[in-house]
Amino acid sequence: MLSGNIVDVVGKRIYQGELYLEDGIITDIKEVETGNRHYLIPGFVDAHIHIESSMLIPSEFARLAVVHGTVGTVSDPHEIANVVGIEGVRYMIDNGKKVPFKFNFGAPSCVPATDFETAGAAIDAAQIAELMSWDDIKYLSEMMNFPGVLAKDEQVMLKIKAAQDAGKVVDGHAPGLRGDDARKYIEAGISTDHECFTKEEAQDKLKYGMKIIIREGSAAKNFEALIELMEDYPDMIMFCSDDKHPNELAIGHINLLAQRAVAKGFDPITVLRSCSYNPVKHYSLDIGLLQKGDPADVVIVDDLKEFKVRQTFINGLLVASEGKTLIESVSEEIINQFACAPIEVEDIVVKADGEKIRVIEAFDGQLITNACELSAKNVDGKIVSDTENDILKMVVVNRYNKSEPAVAFVKNFGLKRGAIGSTVAHDCHNIIAVGVDDKDIVSAINILVQSQGGVSLVSESEQSVLELPVGGLMSNLDGYKIAGEYALLDKKSKELGSELSAPYMTLSFMALLVIPKLKLSDRGLFDGETFKFTSVFV
Repeated sequence: MLSGNIVDVVGKRIYQGELYLEDGIITDIKEVETGNRHYLIPGFVDAHIHIESSMLIPSEFARLAVVHGTVGTVSDPHEIANVVGIEGVRYMIDNGKKVPFKFNFGAPSCVPATDFETAGAAIDAAQIAELMSWDDIKYLSEMMNFPGVLAKDEQVMLKIKAAQDAGKVVDGHAPGLRGDDARKYIEAGISTDHECFTKEEAQDKLKYGMKIIIREGSAAKNFEALIELMEDYPDMIMFCSDDKHPNELAIGHINLLAQRAVAKGFDPITVLRSCSYNPVKHYSLDIGLLQKGDPADVVIVDDLKEFKVRQTFINGLLVASEGKTLIESVSEEIINQFACAPIEVEDIVVKADGEKIRVIEAFDGQLITNACELSAKNVDGKIVSDTENDILKMVVVNRYNKSEPAVAFVKNFGLKRGAIGSTVAHDCHNIIAVGVDDKDIVSAINILVQSQGGVSLVSESEQSVLELPVGGLMSNLDGYKIAGEYALLDKKSKELGSELSAPYMTLSFMALLVIPKLKLSDRGLFDGETFKFTSVFV
């Protein structure tokens, strides 16, 4: 039996009472004075996340998340699917089942995200139909190919139809889409979007019935821009991380967004509905909401202001208590796909072919980039990194087969020395690196080739790598250990000069072609507005 102030997000009230649990179910609720001052709330739900971005396999992600009161996620496994296909989706589902946590996986709708990059696998409409037949697949995950939706591309429409025929919802991804195009996209059957970065864009989509998931991840942070929407559209708002690195997951999760929303003056029940009721109902999740007959998914917090988590129960099982996880690590095998060779400095030389170059301008806290035309630094007929103007060389290497590296230039990473690299490079997860010196960039890449995946850092004094052997995306080791190692690399990257809040996370999105304006794939510099390749030189 659990007692205290029960927060009823269904009835929209708070009352003193007792919850009676049996075999993981709330069998009875008695409204009585208990004297307990703490609060019983429904568990938090992350309404859109790629578990892979935590660099942890699902079972390890769960160990960290439950400490913060998270009991379930709506999880898109398209990162691992881009590496190994449907086998990766099954891997995530099977591993997640080994721990007491409610992962709800979707069928990745866009693998690869575009035809302008090299992935390790492809999932077509027939395979989506197969995935939709699985009980473990709860929805069609983010439909990033919004041009395909608007053009009524046959494969795209067949994927949406497969979800609809299975009675499962379709998630969206349409950054910047407004007006009539937004209406057409939504009318195709797409129900949510987590990519809005202005309130006006979100309002444009809300008026056509789309639900908005407010994202606050390690790179993309849209909470401040969108939270006011909760006032007029409380039943249409959810919260998500999208991508959250392990060091930040160790500190907090959706509980921090609840805390911030309440601090802005929103009613705690309205906030908690966005963290639980709204995603549970939208996705038809088997997650309890503190009602008789519900699964006993209960979180005990001190108050409805700070949301300090005392205990977390999933199906009546105590999984976290007083800041400590009670979920044991599980042993898990490794799956991966890696078939490229080390590169040489000569492979990334850019011979001068003009005085001005197109430069990707990265923004802290955003996935969108700008396209600049800037003067190139020419040394002996070669274009090199220009630290004085913060224009650095960036390289993407196809990790699935041997081919020439793609090279471009990026602004705002701020490195003054050294290089950083990663095999977490959305969505195809080729190798990506940025740096001041060609030699260091090549070293950062070759360390990753040797380790078959991870994140790396090279300077004049060291070469470091955090190995991510599962798909080049995740570790199968203890989550807290990985969080600590990643935090150290993140700190060192900032010591090299970067002022970005999350340099590795920002780097990982510089190859995501479906987010405008300018990005770099393994095949070259890509204009996300015209959806065509473009030249480095103006």
